[in-house]
Amino acid sequence: MAAPTVVAAGREFFARDPVELAPLLLGAVLSFDAEDGSVAVRLSEVEAYRGVGEDPGSHAFRGRTPRTSVMFGEAAHLYAYFTYGMHTCLNIVAGHEGTASGVLLRGGTVVEGLELARSRRPAASDRDLARGPARLARALGVPLAASGADLLSAPFSIRVVQTPVPFSSGPRTGISGAGGGAAYPWRFWIPGDPGVSPYRRHARSHA
Repeated sequence: MAAPTVVAAGREFFARDPVELAPLLLGAVLSFDAEDGSVAVRLSEVEAYRGVGEDPGSHAFRGRTPRTSVMFGEAAHLYAYFTYGMHTCLNIVAGHEGTASGVLLRGGTVVEGLELARSRRPAASDRDLARGPARLARALGVPLAASGADLLSAPFSIRVVQTPVPFSSGPRTGISGAGGGAAYPWRFWIPGDPGVSPYRRHARSHA
């Protein structure tokens, strides 16, 4: 099957509820031009997170902190965070200023800069280069310090699908209790896509 046509989008495309935005990002291509070269990933799995007082799984649930301040800002900016003391994960800020919502980029497939992505993750198979949120960030070469960057401006580029792709949805992965489960079926993925990460049920916060 041919890859869907991707086009540039304005900020208004991202300024919507994250649960609405998340499936529209499936098939989108995100690229980052690092000092050692450029890599692009086609997104195949994402998760939506709402903001203050609405979503216990969200970093912004209890309000603004120095780390989460970017989530309260303009849509289409990058919210990056560090987890397990070793991994960077990437989110796209959604909604309007003050809503503090976002979409976690859970998995994808490298479509440009394959050799560079391989050098960044030498032990991984091509399928696993960006299959998981930390792997995706590392394959792209996006550092934690890029949090707050505008994804509509260099060194980033994002192109979204012209026609939405078929998708499945279910509980967010790795989260249970108040922040996940059946009450929050806000994980979206392209069925059968090799970039979709393994589903995990055990309790772990979005942080």
